[in-house]
Amino acid sequence: MPELPEVETIKLGLQKYLVSHVIEDVIINNQKIFGGDKKDLIGSKIKDVRRFAKVLSIDLSNGNSIIIHVKLTGQLIYRGPNLRGSLNLSKKVVGGVPGKHTHVIFKLDRGGTLYYNDVRRFGWIKIIKTSDVETSEFIGKLGPEPFGKLNKSLFKEIILKSKQPIKIVLMDQTKIGGIGNIYANDALWLSRIDPRKRSKELSDQEIKNLYEAVLEVLKEGIKRGGASELAFVTPDGSEGNYQKHFLAYGQEGKLCPRCKKAKFQKFFLGGRGTYWCPNCQK
Repeated sequence: MPELPEVETIKLGLQKYLVSHVIEDVIINNQKIFGGDKKDLIGSKIKDVRRFAKVLSIDLSNGNSIIIHVKLTGQLIYRGPNLRGSLNLSKKVVGGVPGKHTHVIFKLDRGGTLYYNDVRRFGWIKIIKTSDVETSEFIGKLGPEPFGKLNKSLFKEIILKSKQPIKIVLMDQTKIGGIGNIYANDALWLSRIDPRKRSKELSDQEIKNLYEAVLEVLKEGIKRGGASELAFVTPDGSEGNYQKHFLAYGQEGKLCPRCKKAKFQKFFLGGRGTYWCPNCQK
């Protein structure tokens, strides 16, 4: 599932391409994905695009917002006058746009179009009042996120309150917003912490190292345009490349580049693939 860097990359792209466009029509091919009345969107100008952890809010001039959670395979792809350069489309956009997996099409002024593709159809789109976005049922439950309200002292407080394995805590969106499996694995390797270690048992130095590691891997993910390991693509239809720079995630069987004494191993924790170096991470 796209994590903070991937959704931030989508946000930045949509800000670049969508702001100032007017929504002229909405074509809904799958009503289960779309919650609300499209009449609440038509004729409104797009003012801004915001991100809350892994969720997007497209804010309109009429006081409504389009809330989008792309989940596992959702893709937002723009075509129109604000797009410059190559119009290449990643092969990860199965069926192209529009195609059999295009479930919602936002028709914009000046010949612009925003497509929502989703092979697995786990994602969703909802219309709510902009004033209600931050307190809405899903977004209101999100924990503080890196680069936002989460600072060192709050991070430490969250970590020391839990008896769960530290990797589980990092990925709990109600505790900390935006961190998923990829970046949790990489941050734990970078900070030399065993993913199974109980959160409350981390030392002050380990918590400090982990906090800094989380920020570092997320910044790198944003810099690389996210990880296009599965279905993720940027709004221009291209791919990110953080997958070429994974630290621990997906490295099973490879020699740890830091200690060069052990190979990465994989096990499952909380149902998610977990990668670690048995020599480095204690």
